[in-house]
Amino acid sequence: MIGREREMAELQRCVDSDRSEFVIVYGRRRVGKTYLVDQFFHHQFDFSYTGGHRLPKAKQLRNFGKALKKYAMLERQPKFSDWDDAFDALEEYLEAMPDDKRKVIFFDEMPWIDTPQSEFVDALEMFWNGWASRRNDIVFVASGSSTSWMVDKLVENQGGLHGRITSNIYVRPFTLHETEEYLNSRKFNWDRYQMLQTYMILGGIPFYYSLLNPKESLVQNVDRLFFRKNGELKTEFEELYHSLFSHAEKYTEIVKVLNDKKGGLTRDEMLNATGMDASLLTKVLRNLERCDFIIRYSQYGNKTKGAIYRLVDFYTLFYYRFVEASNGQDETWWSHNFQSRAVETWQGLSFELVCLLHLTQIKRRLGIAGIATEASSWRYVPTKKSDTDNEERGTQIDLLIDRADRVINLCEMKFSAHPYRITDDYEKLLRDRMETFRTKTKTTKALVHTFVTTFGVADGMYRSIVNSEVVMDGLFVE
Repeated sequence: MIGREREMAELQRCVDSDRSEFVIVYGRRRVGKTYLVDQFFHHQFDFSYTGGHRLPKAKQLRNFGKALKKYAMLERQPKFSDWDDAFDALEEYLEAMPDDKRKVIFFDEMPWIDTPQSEFVDALEMFWNGWASRRNDIVFVASGSSTSWMVDKLVENQGGLHGRITSNIYVRPFTLHETEEYLNSRKFNWDRYQMLQTYMILGGIPFYYSLLNPKESLVQNVDRLFFRKNGELKTEFEELYHSLFSHAEKYTEIVKVLNDKKGGLTRDEMLNATGMDASLLTKVLRNLERCDFIIRYSQYGNKTKGAIYRLVDFYTLFYYRFVEASNGQDETWWSHNFQSRAVETWQGLSFELVCLLHLTQIKRRLGIAGIATEASSWRYVPTKKSDTDNEERGTQIDLLIDRADRVINLCEMKFSAHPYRITDDYEKLLRDRMETFRTKTKTTKALVHTFVTTFGVADGMYRSIVNSEVVMDGLFVE
């Protein structure tokens, strides 16, 4: 098991508890939720049932009866007319087991079980409130990829399950450190530069990494998975969103808009771009953020308004940029284009996102892990100018680290195959932007330029503008 130490410690706490525990395990599709539960319990459950995707209530109940026949060792498969009957039968089976034994029940892909008019959640409430919670020997584990369903129906349930969840485990994608551990465990002889590139494509999703072949180069792997006919990750896209969200087309509409705006958009800008109903947009953004597809950064100086949303699902970004755009015409498209200008531009943008998602590691390498900080972005858009006004440019800083010691790190994130060289023009841009930030925000805090790069900043005439830096290796720390 790579990583997941905190998750396994929490599961162990629930097993050792002297009360019944209602545990939910949720997170993005393919992130390893089922694997975590299976490995922790060594596949030893007193009852386990997996919901079927897009199966009607009758077939869900039939499969439940089949699972109960297996675990209870019944001669005949029971038939149920509704979920109340199914949970009654589960109670009867569990009650027949020894009182001194902790009974572990695992419901996987629970959101798929809750089909329209199934009344599944009502039956679950009765099972837990009327029976399981009154005992001290039940460990009930519920898992699902539809994070919005898991949160709305379980975590934030306003009915009979309100406040009943005893453990909430959210499984996130691997960090770069965990990715390196995983690849090394599978005997990949890749350096960190190559591992970083895989992260910018696969985004730390364990299942995607399991598809990589250590006997192939990175380029060969990408061609096989994304560009060959029926490549496993070529066909993943549609299933990804439809398995997570009802009305998936509304979610992909927002994702496409954010994909086209690399610097991100505010909520008002998305309303103007899509014409979507405001309440629906709020719901879509909330669910995308819950699933780690987007991140929301407040703008410096304004925590409540003007937050910028950015698409940060690396798989989605790669799919839109190259897989969909290639139209499936070339099964070795990546081999022919991985050194192109388009790929170089994508790498720069993707590296920025890697840095945003590894802020903890950046702070640690800067030696400010123990200082209270707030991360934000900043955007300045000039107001309409009169004929007598001097020309004024807009600017954006994607990452600011505002520190309690009255210092603000203005972060520059640069991906390069070699040490990054600062030019005369770029040095002037940095100085002008710092001055614009100081003037418009009226901050009195010290401002420092921080560079996060792959191989550091090259020595040269303009390197002195760099006050602090973090190189690629720093992103791989635990």
